[in-house]
Amino acid sequence: MSEAQVLVLGDGSWGTALALCLARNGVPTRVWGRNPERARAIMDAHENEKYLPGVELPAELEFTADPEAAAREATLVLSVVPTQHLRQSLVPFEDALGGEVPLVSASKGLEVDTFQTPTEVLQEVLGERPTCVLTGPSHAEEVAKGLPASLVACAEDLALAERVQAALSSETLRVYTHGDPRGAELAAALKNVIALAAGICDGLELGDNAKAALITRGVVEMSRFGRARGAAPETFFGLAGIGDLMTTCFSRHSRNRAVGEAIGRGESLDQVLARMHMVAEGVWTVRALFGPEAESAGTSMPIAEQVFACLFEAKDPRAAVTDLMSRSPREELSGVLEP
Repeated sequence: MSEAQVLVLGDGSWGTALALCLARNGVPTRVWGRNPERARAIMDAHENEKYLPGVELPAELEFTADPEAAAREATLVLSVVPTQHLRQSLVPFEDALGGEVPLVSASKGLEVDTFQTPTEVLQEVLGERPTCVLTGPSHAEEVAKGLPASLVACAEDLALAERVQAALSSETLRVYTHGDPRGAELAAALKNVIALAAGICDGLELGDNAKAALITRGVVEMSRFGRARGAAPETFFGLAGIGDLMTTCFSRHSRNRAVGEAIGRGESLDQVLARMHMVAEGVWTVRALFGPEAESAGTSMPIAEQVFACLFEAKDPRAAVTDLMSRSPREELSGVLEP
């Protein structure tokens, strides 16, 4: 079906980029952000100067901070609010948004206090309704410029995934469908943790061999964690998993990789976060995995465990590498493809 009106929640770089893709396809689109001044500035300049500078936005793409105006006549909602701010951002839409409007989550991470995925937060605040997960290797800066990219729309309801596919697909954005939203959402969260590790590897200047091994073993950890929680292992070897992981581990646009690189060079987490104005979701995901109520309990995740120690326990990154390399020998895909 052709969408009559799409609401994008979140006026950051990825929310703006997805809204731009919809507008380029002729889909009427409104973007909601919390800051009225920024919404007006974007509308006046036709540019999101803070989060997506240099990218011209079409005049018909609306930005607003008014929840009622944003939700008016919406037939589909794309949620692109950072996970740690998602719950509070949804409160104004409890009454503004119709109960049958499907939700598409393009946020990545786990809520620290509850360990919930973004779709679980969406349904808890806005009520049970059809949901879809949109993810894949897709830096906003490149997608907004029209560089080729691929995403995957994951939903138990194939018809909903195909709606999202139809709304966003273009000559420069290829969207696939998939039936494992749980796995896709966990992959989207966990890949940021491995990207932190890849950044630490870069900061320590350990070389290509070490980084390749770390990323490969990182996919195994992601798949092992997902499998133990009801996800399909193969999901982690597709666009939602290894595809997004490669982009996040190698790109100069990657905030998570940049945080890890700074840690590898000797900076503290507080120092790194103090100068960032955009969110590195992997920091909070690894905290959720190994915090007081460890979400990773019972799952072997040695790389992620060492990332937590470097970020939150001031462990020397070189000592973390030594501990990883000194582990007892084991079979390569243990716990991934078989129980």
